[in-house]
Amino acid sequence: MILYFDNAEGPVFRPPSEAYSFILRVTVGCSHNKCTYCNMYRSVKFRVRPMDEIMAQINAAKRYGQQIRRIFLADGNALVLSTDKLLNILGVLRAEFPRLQRVSCYAGPKDMLNKTPAELAALRDAGLGLVYFGLESGDDAVLTHVNKGVSAAEAIAAGRRMVAAGIKLSVMVIAGLGGKDGSSRHAYNTAMAVNAIRPNMLSALTLMLYRGCELLHEFERGRFLPLSPAEIMGELYEMVRAIELPPDSHCLFRSNHISNHVALAATLPKDKEQLLQDIAAAQAQLANLTDWDPYNNVE
Repeated sequence: MILYFDNAEGPVFRPPSEAYSFILRVTVGCSHNKCTYCNMYRSVKFRVRPMDEIMAQINAAKRYGQQIRRIFLADGNALVLSTDKLLNILGVLRAEFPRLQRVSCYAGPKDMLNKTPAELAALRDAGLGLVYFGLESGDDAVLTHVNKGVSAAEAIAAGRRMVAAGIKLSVMVIAGLGGKDGSSRHAYNTAMAVNAIRPNMLSALTLMLYRGCELLHEFERGRFLPLSPAEIMGELYEMVRAIELPPDSHCLFRSNHISNHVALAATLPKDKEQLLQDIAAAQAQLANLTDWDPYNNVE
């Protein structure tokens, strides 16, 4: 059961693992909103919510207080808020929801870097337990092409800063984001970024071409060649094969997003070989598709 008490403008998104969370919108839209593959918040102008709008949602949720154990701070990048405001919100949530176990949010790399280690530690101590970070790729050429706004080095530094602060980090990557031309480079350098960050969770999404996005326009003009489902699995195989985490690591891997052709689950590095076998089996099965068309991935 999703708990959602808001009528502000714009669509609302949350990660699959927040399916039973209270969705508290502390911003509207995305503070970056320039990635060429994403149309999630193109229809709305970004703004920070004033406390009275945030408190209205919290007050509406109070009657479910005994049921609320997880809260997700939406929209696209709650960490853009000042540390003082976030601490204020976290304090209110702790006071109003006695059974609260975890508060989480999306976070952009620039805003992760803008928080000092001391600020992140304060947010951790106040109850921010999990951050979802769209790394997307560890390859500079891909990041530049899709206008992510940071270099691979900056993205890695952002992830490492969060891990060092003791906040659980869920990293999201997008299979197929480099297209056919950049597939191998995207797979390898993304794996290297994961190795450097050592996240607690790793989610692999699959590129979809969304209407209104520049990447779809590139495809339609013949300037971007998307991967077939079998090629996506081949790229994912190369990516996972190159991920080398310390033996004592415990990184949950998932590909359970609506964009994925196949749902996969594993714990890395323990299940790496089994995961590779599962990916290879899925690749072989998808290779039998005869009616695949790139427009199948257009939304």
